[in-house]
Amino acid sequence: MANKLNMARIRALQTDALENIESYMDPDTPKALEQFTAKMKAILLADPQMLESVPEYLPMALYGRVKFPPAAKTQWQQWLNSSTAPSWDEFKTSVAFNNADVELVKAIRAYSEAQLIEACAVLFLLEGGKITAKRRNGSETYNEDPSYDTDDDEETDSYHSDYDSDDYGNDDDSDEEGYDDQYDDIRFNGEKP
Repeated sequence: MANKLNMARIRALQTDALENIESYMDPDTPKALEQFTAKMKAILLADPQMLESVPEYLPMALYGRVKFPPAAKTQWQQWLNSSTAPSWDEFKTSVAFNNADVELVKAIRAYSEAQLIEACAVLFLLEGGKITAKRRNGSETYNEDPSYDTDDDEETDSYHSDYDSDDYGNDDDSDEEGYDDQYDDIRFNGEKP
């Protein structure tokens, strides 16, 4: 019997991932999303269990880097329409991962094959929509291509360099029990550094 896809969870992951992706797609800092996802990949590779608390990290980390062959798009649509998870053999021929991401994909598969498939379902849904890039001043630009080319050669400023201080005061949590500073540089939804 085929496994089921939890479509409510996939839609929630799609919304969470999309909100975070949009917050980093600022035309004034075109490398922000790329820099953020590079950090996420490193963290997930070191600790795939992070997906238990932030499952939207995986589709964000792989956003724009997974291709769905034309023949597989109909298959993905059928799986989503019927809430049926593909078998591993079906799945591995229905997606193409970037070579630079293969190590991460293998680590996630070893941790949870189901979460890898779920993340790709989210990516398939994200591929079909328009992505909105918001400028810092609040105006919007629209990118029809969800792969959003961030590989331009322009020199860019650092993410949110115009923010001088943290509104919440001292952020030194290093003395807290269970505190792990490897996550200090990750920001969500345009959070100030």
